[in-house]
Amino acid sequence: MTSVNDSEDIFTEAPQVFTLSQNAPNPFNPSTAIGFSLFRAADVRLAVYDALGREVAVLAEGSYPAGDHTVRWDGRDHRGIKVSSGVYLYRLTAGGKAEIRRMALVR
Repeated sequence: MTSVNDSEDIFTEAPQVFTLSQNAPNPFNPSTAIGFSLFRAADVRLAVYDALGREVAVLAEGSYPAGDHTVRWDGRDHRGIKVSSGVYLYRLTAGGKAEIRRMALVR
């Protein structure tokens, strides 16, 4: 018979790859900063999506070293056009993990 304590050793928490901060300021106009920390070097992709899930802009993509990083978004899409006021999502993927946060743009 296996006790509860014996089975706890089977399940280990996945190692944390990064932390994603809430953007600041939020709501924002005309720009905002998004911070993230990597616990080890990783390929990173930070993208912004509209409320319908359409990709608006890619703010960071490529190999980043371990440490703290900050990326700014000026409220423009991938073509350089100002997007409208509203709620946007930003998604960071690194090391096979992903996190999403919400932000609001007020023009």
